[in-house]
Amino acid sequence: MGRNKRYDGEDIVVTFDLQRCVHARNCWLTLPEVFDPSRRPWVLPDAASAEEIAAMVRTCPSGALQYERKDGGEDEAPSGTNTAQITENGPIRLKGDIRFGDETMTRATLCRCGLSKNKPYCDGSHLKGHFRATGECDVTDKDTAEGLGGAVEITENPNGSIKLEGNLEVINGNGRRIARTNAVRLCRCGQSNKKPFCDGSHKAAGFTTQE
Repeated sequence: MGRNKRYDGEDIVVTFDLQRCVHARNCWLTLPEVFDPSRRPWVLPDAASAEEIAAMVRTCPSGALQYERKDGGEDEAPSGTNTAQITENGPIRLKGDIRFGDETMTRATLCRCGLSKNKPYCDGSHLKGHFRATGECDVTDKDTAEGLGGAVEITENPNGSIKLEGNLEVINGNGRRIARTNAVRLCRCGQSNKKPFCDGSHKAAGFTTQE
């Protein structure tokens, strides 16, 4: 986790990790009275109810925004089904019970263009790099999941793919299931001919995860 900024309110605390932000703008579009990047401080956690703020934060795809309830309300819990959504010309959106090293999270966006300076997370570099890859992927017959829930572990293969291990549905940009699996290797070099899956193209492309 990066360097979180903390915004304390009477009933809720909002934290923000700039390194994880992909500028989806859900926060500002939904609750501009609370979240306004043109203002300092840009988060006013007392400008709406704790329930409204918590509901909005749960829509932040990258997990850059998190919350802690101080009013006795429930903290965020993983969704019942782990999903990896392939976005049009953009990152992989993970949602569920996600583990990466010693970090546990419920939301994350993973780079698949190969350009991020904050790998394995997306940092928006696909926009400047004009990355192009459809989110409407072919459905496969892969179905090796052993249920719906449980933890999904992220593993970075050096200079290669991202491996996700655990019960997971890979879905396209419209939410249609592509595969149901308990282990999958996803492309993050931007070169695979079988996107979103890795086909080994990172080797010929000389892809490196070193900055």
